[in-house]
Amino acid sequence: MGRLFSIGEVLIDFIPMQKGKALKDVQSFKRAPGGAPANVAAAVARFGAESAMITKLGMDAFSDFLIEELQKIGVKTDKIKRTKEANTGLAFVSLRDDGERDFSFYRNPSADLLLSEDEIEESWFAKGDILHFCSVDLVESPMKKAHEKAIRLVKENGGIISFDPNVRLPLWNSAEDCRQTILEFIPKAHIIKISDEELAFITGITNEKEAIENLFTGDVKAVIYTKGANGADLYTKNAKYESTGFKVEVQDTTGAGDAFIGGFLYKLLEKEVNHDNLIDVLNKHHQDILTFANASGAITTTGKGAISSLPTKEEILNFISCK
Repeated sequence: MGRLFSIGEVLIDFIPMQKGKALKDVQSFKRAPGGAPANVAAAVARFGAESAMITKLGMDAFSDFLIEELQKIGVKTDKIKRTKEANTGLAFVSLRDDGERDFSFYRNPSADLLLSEDEIEESWFAKGDILHFCSVDLVESPMKKAHEKAIRLVKENGGIISFDPNVRLPLWNSAEDCRQTILEFIPKAHIIKISDEELAFITGITNEKEAIENLFTGDVKAVIYTKGANGADLYTKNAKYESTGFKVEVQDTTGAGDAFIGGFLYKLLEKEVNHDNLIDVLNKHHQDILTFANASGAITTTGKGAISSLPTKEEILNFISCK
């Protein structure tokens, strides 16, 4: 079985103790480990595969906490660098009554943006590995160059590239900067995970079918179109596979999409995917993969926080068998 490498931000999510309040009105928060790439790495480790985080953290108590939490769940942290030049990133979250959230980020810059391409080593990667990344750390910084190098090295070694744009507009100078950077990186990936809320913004196309077809550019082989509680559709260049979601009592949607793609990528690792057999694996096992991913995302919304709410593989399988 290959390994999952996530590159990008690891930060502290401050989750509100009260739902249904604007961020300015929240009186108390609970800290939780977060950052979309870290959530995905944690999910894969939680389900039983090997995963590692590639990032940089500050020399502060928050980073000590994050490393300890990642290690507890089984994520390899030996590729996390430390620096005194910047602090670990923070995100304050407010939750609406329906579990949806708003963010306020503190990073100017945060330590993760200082990871340089020189700190990415070719010896880390092998055939059958998957590299996963998001868009938050693709702003102009040393970290963007680190992404580019990691993507190139994984491809040269026969691995798979997974990209979840995970749009967070407050972190960009403009919406168009965010959009253009995402469009720059989509052709570099083999797998694109995109939500129904992001599709039209990223592609500039309102027709769903045309917008998804537009994503098949460069090296893209598969597109996962997620629809929240309504499940997800998997597209290859020649096929479409639909899946339904699971109804649960939602507490917090933070990390649900990360748990979904974590479950999806775990299943690919379990089935020993590589660059050469990716489409065959998806065609043959799409139902199993999507069902597991949907259940992973659904269960995660029933708790607060992302990593702290991740289910085990056994809990997911039991959940599926009872539905």
